[in-house]
Amino acid sequence: MKTKIYHFFPLLFSLLLFIFSGAQAQNAVVISGEISGKVLDESQKAFPYASISLLNAKDSSSLRGTLTNDNGNYEFKNIHPGKYLVSVDVVGYRKIVKGPYQIGADQRLHTVGQVQMVVDAQQLTGVNIVKQKPLIERQIDKTVLNIENSILATGNTALEILQKSPGVTVDKDGKIALRGKQGVTVMLDGKPTYLSAEQLANLLRSTEGSAIQSIELITNPSAKYDAAGNSGIINIKLKKNRNYGTNGSLSAGVGYGTNYKFNTGLNLNHREKKFNVFGNVDFGLNNRFQETDIRRVNNTATDQTYFDQTGHTDARRRNRNFKAGMDYFINDNHTIGFFVNGYHSNRKSNAHVLTLIGDQPGKTDSSVVAPNTSIGKYTGITYNLNYKGTLDTLGQEISMDVDYSRYNGDEDNIFNNQFKNANGTPLKPSYIFRNSTPSLVKIWGAKVDYTYPINKTIKLDLGAKSSFVSTDNSFLFENFVQDQWQTDGVKSNQFLYDENINAAYANFKTKFKNTTIQLGLRAEQTNSKGNSITEKKVVKRDYLNLFPSVFINHELSKDHEVGLSYSRRIDRPDYSSLNPFIDYLDLYSYRQGNPFLKPQFTNSFEFSYSFKKTLNATIGYSHTSDVMTDVLLTDTARKTIFISVQNLAKQDSYNLNLSYPVAITEWWSTNNNLTTYYNRFQTPDILGNPYKSGRLAYNLNTTQTLILNPTTKFEWSGYLQSKQVYGTLLIAAQYGIDLGASKSFMDNKLNIKFAANDVFKLQKSKITSALADQNYVVNERWESQVFRLTCTYRFGSKDVKGARQRSSSSETEGRRVKSGR
Repeated sequence: MKTKIYHFFPLLFSLLLFIFSGAQAQNAVVISGEISGKVLDESQKAFPYASISLLNAKDSSSLRGTLTNDNGNYEFKNIHPGKYLVSVDVVGYRKIVKGPYQIGADQRLHTVGQVQMVVDAQQLTGVNIVKQKPLIERQIDKTVLNIENSILATGNTALEILQKSPGVTVDKDGKIALRGKQGVTVMLDGKPTYLSAEQLANLLRSTEGSAIQSIELITNPSAKYDAAGNSGIINIKLKKNRNYGTNGSLSAGVGYGTNYKFNTGLNLNHREKKFNVFGNVDFGLNNRFQETDIRRVNNTATDQTYFDQTGHTDARRRNRNFKAGMDYFINDNHTIGFFVNGYHSNRKSNAHVLTLIGDQPGKTDSSVVAPNTSIGKYTGITYNLNYKGTLDTLGQEISMDVDYSRYNGDEDNIFNNQFKNANGTPLKPSYIFRNSTPSLVKIWGAKVDYTYPINKTIKLDLGAKSSFVSTDNSFLFENFVQDQWQTDGVKSNQFLYDENINAAYANFKTKFKNTTIQLGLRAEQTNSKGNSITEKKVVKRDYLNLFPSVFINHELSKDHEVGLSYSRRIDRPDYSSLNPFIDYLDLYSYRQGNPFLKPQFTNSFEFSYSFKKTLNATIGYSHTSDVMTDVLLTDTARKTIFISVQNLAKQDSYNLNLSYPVAITEWWSTNNNLTTYYNRFQTPDILGNPYKSGRLAYNLNTTQTLILNPTTKFEWSGYLQSKQVYGTLLIAAQYGIDLGASKSFMDNKLNIKFAANDVFKLQKSKITSALADQNYVVNERWESQVFRLTCTYRFGSKDVKGARQRSSSSETEGRRVKSGR
């Protein structure tokens, strides 16, 4: 048996634990203490994000700092023996200093108690106080981007915001990668998106940034999450209200690049003692263009044919999204809820494609002119019924979800190919064909999660989930012959796919002294059947897999913290990739599914270090077997170029992530993130030859924030994605710069924001082949430079508590659903 490098990691992990335990034993006699407290505002409500400093009582020098959490609480741990003061300092309030507090052998714990802030009238003249989270927060198991108050969030879509996020890359088709690896699971409020990569991109394009509160980046998820997603999870949390009463917001925005854009949305929430009703509706109109230039050489044993293809597409999209629901509070400990959300999207595009063909570079022997049209309609709806119960005062909880989703899609494409001589005269009769691709996807799901705190430092999580998926995809291919449409039975097909996944997990978390340990195990049993009716191909698979996870976090001292984590994950093929249909983009390029795709498995390891919870560094390694990747090849017999998803033997990925926020002045702050990674792909056979590829790449993000006064703010952000290799594709560098400005009026009820995407029109895509015998260059440019103006008005009570954010029972099934281009 061939030994693989990742087999040694359990041994290395055990050795590190042994060394770590020895260090703990040697340091067991060291005395350390804790100081904690809570901050209230002038209304005796919790004061989140207040600045707290631990001071040396001798000279009042600052030793370390922190912020209060959402509940106004704070704590300082691992304090060496000595005498200390605690300072609470917030702009617009009087500074408060408490203490001194003595830490020693006989007194290790101190509670400051509740501290109520007092408004400083002199500071507040003409000033509004704004409590804000930092833009980027690093937590034990995730990175949180608090973009609620970012100017660049408004007017931009969720997909565009993700492109600015640290370590995240988004290609021109909307496919998302995290730290250089594709296969990301995306959730909204912890809920399933029920979408394939293409359909997810459509949803994120129609989700306004002004509705987003934060984005969570989880690179190594625990066993509580579905095992799908080899590069991690991105959870987009939408804004919510907080207390009793009624309120809402109305927003409208316009944009212009080469075409006009428009969006509007209404959000309402009403809460009483026993129930909460919520709903929102959004509409978006997006006109855009895309230009594609493909230059390639078709090589055979006897000749060479040169293709120079240029295409311009104008597309019009209309998106409507809605959500409505209610929570009923049976009592203080038990709540049941119901919600329904859905979307309706229409797309219409007109493309003009010109293909020049010759036997020498720059020489045209003939050409094909193709005015092609495409119409797509997509609808989806999800129903969810949920329950949450708190069983005792120690934190014992149980939650349950049952949901059903149904998705319909239909695309109709007409291809009109007109053949010309070198002089532009007709060469032969036009070849006109069309295809229709109706699809239906049904998803049933149920899950239960249970939390049992064994004591104050030990917690056990248990859960189970089951999902059933049924898909029906048809492909009708017709030729226009003798003034009528005739069905091509050879190219038409029907594909049925059924899948059942049953899962259970256990998660154990404990904390002692300065160390937190979390151990998890998830089991998933999968049954699937793919049936190509016309081709009479049936593929059945049944398999059971275990997915362990380990997380260890240790505070070395007040300024230094380290962590170590491991998890095993799976990615199953999305439904469209399994479909064997040939999906034509034009006469000479198409996409074809692969019904024999296998799932890919990933083992991921991470080591993290944090200095003063500000400078953060992460080193990671992952090994993926049967890695699924897009492969772009030429068919020399047909003289076409096509793309399909194939399993390569393996992928080894190494990454280093550095994040460092800096406060340059009181009014100028910056957040910077650098991710460097190396992806190595290997497989024994592509086109009859072994294949290896690898390249060092990096991703750099920076955001600069300038606060002129409490109601006026400017931001600019930039990103640079270096040249990289992914699978068999060599992708050129991409970069861009965005600007934004914000102004608030009427006690922050009215807000106007201006944002400019890709100010210098730098974004474009260039793809070549990493395979030596594949000669093509694909250049694409899209409507990336867009200027937007957005106005948001908030009305009603400021004391409304919002709807509970639920995670329903189908985290990943829906994102594998086929959608439009």
